[in-house]
Order: sequence, then C-alpha cells, then structure tokens
Amino acid sequence: MEFAHVSVLLSECMDVLNIRPDGVYVDGTAGGAGHSREIAKRLTSGRLIAIDKDPDAVKTAKERLAPYSQSTVVQSDFYRIPEILEELGIPGVDGILLDLGVSSYQFDNPERGFSYNYDAKLDMRMSQSGLSAYDIVNTYAVPDLERILREFSEEKFAYKIARNIERARQQAPVETTFQLVEIIKQSIPAAARREGGHPAKRAFQALRIAVNGELDSLSRCLDTAFDCLNPGGRFAIITFQSLEDRMVKQKFKALCTGCTCPPDFPVCICGKTPRAKLVTRKPVEAGKEELEKNNRSHSARLRAVEKIK
Repeated sequence: MEFAHVSVLLSECMDVLNIRPDGVYVDGTAGGAGHSREIAKRLTSGRLIAIDKDPDAVKTAKERLAPYSQSTVVQSDFYRIPEILEELGIPGVDGILLDLGVSSYQFDNPERGFSYNYDAKLDMRMSQSGLSAYDIVNTYAVPDLERILREFSEEKFAYKIARNIERARQQAPVETTFQLVEIIKQSIPAAARREGGHPAKRAFQALRIAVNGELDSLSRCLDTAFDCLNPGGRFAIITFQSLEDRMVKQKFKALCTGCTCPPDFPVCICGKTPRAKLVTRKPVEAGKEELEKNNRSHSARLRAVEKIK
C-alpha cells in the first residue's frame, strides 16, 4: 500500500514558517513528506531535517526527498529534536514544524490496526515496535484503562468500557479492532451511540495516544525544541484534538509572557521577559476549498510563535 497522505494547511504552514532559501528547518513529523517537500523546494543553500518514527514514513520520505540534496531524513521521535540536531552538528534552526495528525496511510492501512473501520489485529504503533494497543487492552488494570479513556479522549463511559474489556478478556484475549468495537458499543447507551459519530472514535483515539506516548512526546518537545531556534526562528504546530491544542496554546502563551508580578508592584522583581511573539493571534484553520477536498482537515488548528531576537 502506497504511503498516501494529504498534507493539511500546506500553504499556511509555508507562510507562517517564513522560509528563507538559506535557512535550516526541521519537519518533526515528516509522514508522506508533503510539508517536507514544500520546504525543500524553497531552499537553495539551506537545509531540511525530516524526522518520523514510522519506518514506512521514513522510507517514503527518503524516496520523495531524494531529488533535494539539502534534505536529511531521520527515523526518530520528534521530542528528540535537540539530540538529533546535536548529532548532526547543527547549532540552531530557523523553523520547526509539527503536524500532530495521524497519516491517512496509517488510518487506512488495515494491517496497522489504527481504525475502527477495518477488522485487524489491535496494534496502533506508529514506530511498529514496543507497546501495542493489544498489550494495553489485555494487560492494563481497570483503573488504568479508565484513566486512559477519560484523560486522553474525555470518554464519558470510560469506567464501563474498561470494566467490560476486563470481563471480555477473562474469557479470551481481545485481539482485533472489531472485537474492541463491539465491547465499546455494548458499554455505551443506545441514545449516546446515536450522537457524535462512531461510538468507538474516542476510545480508539485514547488508546492510540497512550500507545504512542503522544502527549508525553509533545510535552517534552515543547519544553526543549524552542531553545533550538535561532533568533527570529519560528515554531509551528498543527493540532487535531483539544488536549494537544490546549498544551500548545498554553506553552506558546508562556513563551510570549513577560513580567508576572502583581499589578500593584512598583517595580518588576520576577525578571521575566518574553522569549517569543505570536505569529498567529488565533489558530489558523482550513479554508472552504481545503475542507471540501480533505475531510480530515476539519479539526486542524495551526499555531505559531517566533523567537524574539
């Protein structure tokens, strides 16, 4: 199956990154190399570091970026951006991009076990190694399953789903996506199943986030990657769900915040100064034309900041 993926907010990303032909840029989630290729096209003496932890994505990115000698593809998690740049001898970059969406290839390839629309072995590993959804579903205790479902997707029926998973696996392991979907459906009242799309959507999202440590990777990246930017460099992130967007919004706000002393203090004693300025006052969303062409762009939100010189 070809690694097909339509890059969301493509032109908007290029605009907010403000790419210079001689600049150095990181695409921390290369995927099918859509954003990476657009960055590479704009470079002359500059350089692009394209990162992805999915070996299928890395293989595709190497093929699609082969015409651009200024590109380097690395298989890794984006939270390791500082270490990767150090290993490559790059002291600073002029832009970092993260697209936190799951690729169409990952969703639409039944063998990867990401989707509730295909019957396949539970998996959901972007890196194709380590802990899988099968492991979590079949070994985690009810309180841990409930926490994952509640914290990572705000699933209202988290406890009932977790309890019914435990009951099912006492008889036999829950091995496939459709087995899990049936458990979820039986755990949600009929009235609730008729609202808000597929009843398994939230639970599958929560399991995927847990399997891949997505929020942990984002948190670690937000804490360290900004320091890799040169003065004037930009950090742009596309989110697709509220937990991610809230984390990005709060971190960017903190980077742009100066003095936090109470208003009645005659002089500043905290010594804090803004480290960045907002490039996007409000999140950039897909336009009408993109929404019509790519349904998965509906929940995309692009935020960006610029490191103050």
